[in-house]
Amino acid sequence: MQAAQLIKYDKNFKLELKDISVPVPNADEVLVKVKAAAVNPLEMLIGTGSVKLIQNYDIPVTLGNELSGIVTAVGKNVHDFEIGDEVYARLPLNKIGAFAEYAVIDSKAIALKPKNLDFVTSAAVPLTGLTAYQGLTEELHAKAGQSVMIPGGSGSFGQMAIPLAKQMGMKVFVSGNAASRQSVIDMGVDQYFDYRKENYWEKLKSVDYVIDTVGKKEFQHELSIIKPGGKILSLIMGPNKLFATDRNFSFFKTCLFSIAGKEIDKQAKAVGAEYHFIFVRSDGEQLEEITKIVEQHDIEPAIDPTEFKLNDINEALELVKNGHPKGKVIIRF
Repeated sequence: MQAAQLIKYDKNFKLELKDISVPVPNADEVLVKVKAAAVNPLEMLIGTGSVKLIQNYDIPVTLGNELSGIVTAVGKNVHDFEIGDEVYARLPLNKIGAFAEYAVIDSKAIALKPKNLDFVTSAAVPLTGLTAYQGLTEELHAKAGQSVMIPGGSGSFGQMAIPLAKQMGMKVFVSGNAASRQSVIDMGVDQYFDYRKENYWEKLKSVDYVIDTVGKKEFQHELSIIKPGGKILSLIMGPNKLFATDRNFSFFKTCLFSIAGKEIDKQAKAVGAEYHFIFVRSDGEQLEEITKIVEQHDIEPAIDPTEFKLNDINEALELVKNGHPKGKVIIRF
């Protein structure tokens, strides 16, 4: 089979197509014939070596973190899935490989794909869906009646986070572009801010949580609306000491993350807030809950119209890195 592999960590890395053997699932895994795989900024972090402290791969490694496909073989201990099942997954961090014609995946990481989505659109759900689910329930421990602001929340992450937060009984505030205003309002947000016309930090105060999708340039505005004792969860600003201690990292790694996140922690502490960083993990049971939300709200992720095949993988990565994709970038098989 063909697979797109990382041959060496490099700030300007390129993946190479290689002919490798079809993997054989172990007792707890399934073999999936890949129908679609999403390309994410996470691929850039892995390829450049930026996340080696979190997960260091043996090179060469097949990249790709989320996919949809058809089960073609199951291990002897797998009883929840059978050959022919249409599934999707965020692959376990220690065993990725979605950019290939076949992938073996731990059965605890997969779920049946939503019935309202085809393979292409369902491949765009797992990473953002699990990020929203784990962010709200595990990192923030959000509860009904509390409030959350999502700067830049009109994109793919907001599509999953908004209905989940509303289902939890939260007040949800979002900033984004004018084109997305009505679709986001239709999801039930309590207030929408067109970032070109109004500043959310001039209208909001004492918000329980902020989920950051923008980065450091927005951090001071986010801090200005958080209530004392509140939490800011970032998807992109990077890990800190809390991230390391929560995951029982070694003393050495914890020291490194403490140094890396020191300034962000200091700024958050100054306003009585706590900074969190999330690096989403695979979880089939949570993905089942996300499937219910996707089907119930008939959520259909935005997909970039450019059609990429596996041999276009580097062009697809370039679009994600430096272009302006109009939704998730998908490799079609």
